Amino acid sequence: MTATLERGTLTVADQAVHRLAAHAVLEIDDVGGAVGRVLGVSLGAEDPGRSAKVTAHVTGGEVTLEVRLSITYPASVTRTSERARAHLERRVEELTGLTVTRVDLTVTALHTTAASSRRVE
Repeated sequence: MTATLERGTLTVADQAVHRLAAHAVLEIDDVGGAVGRVLGVSLGAEDPGRSAKVTAHVTGGEVTLEVRLSITYPASVTRTSERARAHLERRVEELTGLTVTRVDLTVTALHTTAASSRRVE
């Protein structure tokens, strides 16, 4: 008698993809985080040290991402955004097995390198 093992299904929650993407976007040089907003009002000052704000929507085997981030000046907003988008697609697909169909990026602030460096005294 041969036993056949049936493989189950794997469901990746929106929240899991959200966390992976928020971490992955900060792997890109010149990218920082953004503050949260409620009804369009900032909940604090923009800070390059914060994590990016990511919303993930998983449907079947596909995911769409909405990302709010900051960029360190004088980095090119266009080139840095393109790098961030490509990196997010690659890393999320690599880590989850889902296909990233769309990445919407919003750049909320530009920071100088002096503002993004952390001082330790």
